[in-house]
Amino acid sequence: MNDTGVTTKYPILLVHGLFGFDRIGSFDMFHGIVPALERAGCRVHVPVLSGVHDNETRGEQLLDQIERFMKRTGYLKANLIGHSQGALTARYVAAIRPDRVASVTSVSGPNHGSEVADRIRRAFTAGAMPEKQAARLVAGFSHFLSLLSGNPELPQDPIRALDALTTEGVARFNELYPQGLPNDWGGEGAERVNGVHYYSWSGCIQGSLLDEGQNAFDPLHLALRSQALLFEREAMENDGLVGRFSSHLGKVIRSDYPLDHVDTINQAAGWVRRDIDPIQLYVDHARLLFCKGL
Repeated sequence: MNDTGVTTKYPILLVHGLFGFDRIGSFDMFHGIVPALERAGCRVHVPVLSGVHDNETRGEQLLDQIERFMKRTGYLKANLIGHSQGALTARYVAAIRPDRVASVTSVSGPNHGSEVADRIRRAFTAGAMPEKQAARLVAGFSHFLSLLSGNPELPQDPIRALDALTTEGVARFNELYPQGLPNDWGGEGAERVNGVHYYSWSGCIQGSLLDEGQNAFDPLHLALRSQALLFEREAMENDGLVGRFSSHLGKVIRSDYPLDHVDTINQAAGWVRRDIDPIQLYVDHARLLFCKGL
């Protein structure tokens, strides 16, 4: 299929999740995805947000960057594609400023929380010394990533980030910002709410390591395979951080691609299964947005 001429009406903003950034040196968070979308004909921008913070704080940062981007470029709206916590960040903006958002696409988004976040939350007593020490380490690491990416001034708050990603934390978030959520577990939500189109897609770890090709040698993939065993409600149907049905939002494109949580941003550096191309999924989705007049 021809991957050119996919010029969406509105620009695409790729919204990173936990520990995310736009670029460190020659290393892109959305590996190979930005140039592929640009070659297809899209205007693409990667906002820079706090690597660890709650959804509302990151959402306000995103909204501020959207306003500045639109003032600079003259666009009236944006298509937001959020990976992981970036999906919740995008949902927040769409809920409070639907006039600025054409569409929200959740990629591996924990739209009903993460069982891994639940496990981590239970492992630490709130306010106790182990939690404080762990928070300092995580904040330091995230600040280091921000420094490398040239954005050291962004605030970091690991505890608020963790609480925002638990099942309980996302349930509170969903009460305030329910747009696009399914009424039934595992179902689909409304495709269009308040003029904003909602979509989602995600993956599941499948088969054995023998099926993974070079991905079997990726330490991140091995770690996510281990974490996948911690799931209870969505055992055998998760990407190592987010359950399949927890990822559903709006019109579900597909939620069982053979991809782990970081494979859906083509990491680490494109080490994914041979039978799936994450970059093509983004180009295909841009084509869908184009066909919808977005």
